[in-house]
Amino acid sequence: MRLPAFLHRSQAAVALVLLAAIVIIGAINPAFWQPDNLFNLVRANVVIGIMALAVLLVMISGGIDVSFPAFAAAAMYLTVIAMNHFGYQGVVLPFIAATLIGAFCGLLNAVFIHTFRMIPLIVTLGTASVVRGLLLGLVGTSIVNIDRMPQSLIGFGRSTVSIAGSQLTLMIFVYLGLAVLVWLFLTRTMLGRGLHAYGGDPESARRVGFPTRRIVYAVYIAAGALAGFAGLLHASMIWLANPRDFVGYELDVIAAVVLGGASIFGGRGSVLGTILGVALLVLIKNSLIILRVDNTWQSVVVGAVIVVATAVTALRDRRKAKAGS
Repeated sequence: MRLPAFLHRSQAAVALVLLAAIVIIGAINPAFWQPDNLFNLVRANVVIGIMALAVLLVMISGGIDVSFPAFAAAAMYLTVIAMNHFGYQGVVLPFIAATLIGAFCGLLNAVFIHTFRMIPLIVTLGTASVVRGLLLGLVGTSIVNIDRMPQSLIGFGRSTVSIAGSQLTLMIFVYLGLAVLVWLFLTRTMLGRGLHAYGGDPESARRVGFPTRRIVYAVYIAAGALAGFAGLLHASMIWLANPRDFVGYELDVIAAVVLGGASIFGGRGSVLGTILGVALLVLIKNSLIILRVDNTWQSVVVGAVIVVATAVTALRDRRKAKAGS
C-alpha cells in the first residue's frame, strides 16, 4: 500500500489535519473563534500536554507507561495534604516536592524494568495499582475542595494575561517551557540521542557504547517527575485535589502522543509532533462535547484515533524497511 508523500512527515500531516479541523469547526460554529473559547482550548492543553511529554520519553525508549496518572494523583494529593498539615503557603517548594514524589515513583519503574528485565507495560500497570491503592488506603479518599486548598496554589493557577479582553492562562508558558527542556534533552544531550538508539534496538545501542542503564533510569525518572509536576499544576488550575483524579487519562495521553507521530515500537517521536497531537486530540474532544456526543462515543473516537495513527505508523515503518532493504 502506497502512502501519500506528506504522511511521511508526521508533524506536517498532523499540522494540516489540525488546521483543517480548526477551519471546519470554525465554519460550522462561528462562536469557535471567540477568544474565550480559543483560550479555554489552550488551557485544556496544559496538563495533558505535560503528561504527554512524559509518555513521549517512554515511547521513544520502546516502552509503554500507564502509571503516570497514579503518580500524578499521588504527588498532587500528598503535597496538598502536607501543605495543609504544616500551614505552608508557597509555590516553589510544593512543586519541587510533587516533582520529587513523581521522580521517586518513576525510579521504582526503572528499577524493575532494567534490573529484572520486566515488560514496561506490566511494571507500570503494577506500580500504578500499588501507588493508587496505597494513596487511597493509607492517606485518604476525601476531596480537598476550594475552601481547604492552599491559597498560594490557587493564586498561581489563576495567573493570567489579558489579551483582546480575554484571559489567557500563564500555565501555557509553563507547559511550553517544559516542552523546550524535553526537546533540548532529546536533541542536545548524549542521553537523548542514546534514547532514540535504545528505542530502535537496545542491544545495538549497548554495543556501540550508549549507557543503556542510565538511559532507562533517566527516562522513567523524568517521566515520573513530569507526571508529579503536572498533577500539582492540575490541582492549582481547578482549585481542588481529588485522590481519585486522572483515572482514564492513559488512553487520551497515549492517543495524543501516537497521533503526534511517535512510534509504539520505539525509536521515534518528537516534541513538536506531541504538542500538535495534544492540540488535535483536545480539539476533537472539545468538538464532540459541543456536539453533545455521549462520553462513551468519545472513548470510541479516541480509541479509533489510536488504531488509525498506529496503523499509519506501521505502514510507514514497513515502507521504510522495504526501501532500506
